[in-house]
Amino acid sequence: MEKISVAVRFRPPNPSPAAAEPPSYPSGGDREWRMDDIRVSLFHRAAPVPAASFSFDHVFDGAATNARVYGALVRDLIRAAVDGFNGTAFAYGQTSSGKTFTMNGSEADPGIIPRAVRDVFDTVRQDEEREFLIRVSYMEIYNEEINDLLTFDGQKLRVHESLDRGVYVAGLREEIVNSAEQVLELLQLGEANRHFGETNMNVRSSRSHTIFRMVIESRAKNQMDSGDAIRVSVLNLVDLAGSERVDKTGAEGVRLNEGKHINKSLMILGNVINKLSENGKQRGHIPYRDSKLTRILQPALGGNAKTSIICTAAPEEVHIEETRGTLQFASRAKCVSNCAQVNEILTDAALLKRQKLEIEELRKKLQGSHSEVLEQVVLKLRNDMHKSELERDRLAMELEEERKLRETLQHCLAEKQKMLEDLNNTSISPDQFTDSTQLDTLKTPDSNYTQDGFVARRSRYSNDVEFSPIPENLDNVADEDLWMRLNKGCITDLDMLEMTPGPKREAAPLEEEEPTDARCQRLEKDCISDRQQLEDLKARCVTLEKERDLPRDENSTLQHELSKSKQEANRLIAEKQEQLEDWKARCVALEKELSRSKQEAENLSAEKQELSRELGAEKQKMEELKQDIRVISGAFSQRERQLTSLYTKSKAIVEHCKGSQIATLP
Repeated sequence: MEKISVAVRFRPPNPSPAAAEPPSYPSGGDREWRMDDIRVSLFHRAAPVPAASFSFDHVFDGAATNARVYGALVRDLIRAAVDGFNGTAFAYGQTSSGKTFTMNGSEADPGIIPRAVRDVFDTVRQDEEREFLIRVSYMEIYNEEINDLLTFDGQKLRVHESLDRGVYVAGLREEIVNSAEQVLELLQLGEANRHFGETNMNVRSSRSHTIFRMVIESRAKNQMDSGDAIRVSVLNLVDLAGSERVDKTGAEGVRLNEGKHINKSLMILGNVINKLSENGKQRGHIPYRDSKLTRILQPALGGNAKTSIICTAAPEEVHIEETRGTLQFASRAKCVSNCAQVNEILTDAALLKRQKLEIEELRKKLQGSHSEVLEQVVLKLRNDMHKSELERDRLAMELEEERKLRETLQHCLAEKQKMLEDLNNTSISPDQFTDSTQLDTLKTPDSNYTQDGFVARRSRYSNDVEFSPIPENLDNVADEDLWMRLNKGCITDLDMLEMTPGPKREAAPLEEEEPTDARCQRLEKDCISDRQQLEDLKARCVTLEKERDLPRDENSTLQHELSKSKQEANRLIAEKQEQLEDWKARCVALEKELSRSKQEAENLSAEKQELSRELGAEKQKMEELKQDIRVISGAFSQRERQLTSLYTKSKAIVEHCKGSQIATLP
């Protein structure tokens, strides 16, 4: 979005007020306009505080020249128009404030239009990479009717709108020009056809709005570099008629009717500016169609164009109210924004080529540095998350081990406390036991002590028996024959059985019992030590839990960042996919348009061939007619010679007759 550039220009004071101002408006007063580079203020001569103040992009006093105004406002506009942007510059103000002088100028100080024309051709000559085609047209809006100033037909033109051309004037003559001098000649022709009139405020007052339009087409000399793109820009240079009051101009009849139409169109222009300067939510319908002027200038007012406005004003006190209205219009116009962009026309093949290049660029961007950075970020986040998970698992294992150790210590401490309580409740001493047997039962058993017994030594047999035979019949009582069969005839030597003496063992002396008080003190010390260890373990558990929670928080943060990165990557991929789908749809539409254009081209080619045949036939007929004309001309010449000869002979006969008659007279 770009704001409209607005400047205010005060003309020099009129040297003869009586000639320019009505007698009822004296020039003396106590108010005056004061200005600097960007501000205009209305002061009372008796008060130092301004009654009203306005600020603009530029403010020019009466000493400013057209060259200075052009350099500040329009020169950059011309450069942008040559580069493919639409541009509009127009002068606005009351009648006799210097609008026409600002736009057209004089021989000594050319105005904006002649300077812009020369600047366009100078800029075109300096551009060696592109070739240009420039067309111009010149129209006026007189009493809400559009006239072509480059023709003498006086045909009323109409405003149309199409999707391809936008808003345009049908039937307007456009001249292809090659030099600034050719354009200036056309401007002189248009000025001669423009409507002017005399009023009390201006001897040569403009009675119509004029729009001088230059259409600048360009393309690269090497078309492969730019994809066959053709830039088409429109430069509008507008000279508006001035608003006027009937009591000051003294208009009557035709002049009064002209003033009504001028004031109405300027009022609609002010309404359009008011609507465009409002906030977007409060902005209602914009009345472009209420006037042909605003309809034609619609792209320049809040549309696709770069716009500059020069508001002209008169410094005399008698025109303070009109000047205030002009400054208020300029202040509102300063708030209007346009959206200017380069206007390009692409052939179907060039558009497909450009779209392919853009698609490749998008793919490179997706696969390029940005995606690599995202992948690196995602990989780093994943590694950090994996490290934090491992750290969390390690801390969880340590915490679990500490918990088990703490439970074990608590269990041991509880047992020792229970033992301590039992010892405190019941005190045991050896004096309570009179029988040694009872005392031995409380002692710890000795596993090395064994009772006395006997061991039967097995006799040495001469032959070892693998197994005893199994008897066929077993009865309840075993007799000697059965034992003999089982032992295979081996007889046990009872004399060989002898008693094995038991090991000699000295009686273990009784251990000296630990005193109960000392044991209680030792257990209490163990309890205190265990409690201290338990407290240390609890503190360590708290520390480990905090250390475990810290990686968990970091893990959650990393997961959140990872999800954000994934969402951003998905969003970018979705956007690129949407753009790709859009380009594909446009390619399909362009292919359809291309096929339709080819069909139309074929139809036009067929029509051209038909017309060529008809033209050949007409040429043949024309040759036949020429031959007939030549034959008739020859016959006519011969007939003329015969008539001349007859006339000469008849004249000679008449003269001879007259001579003979004179000779016969007496």
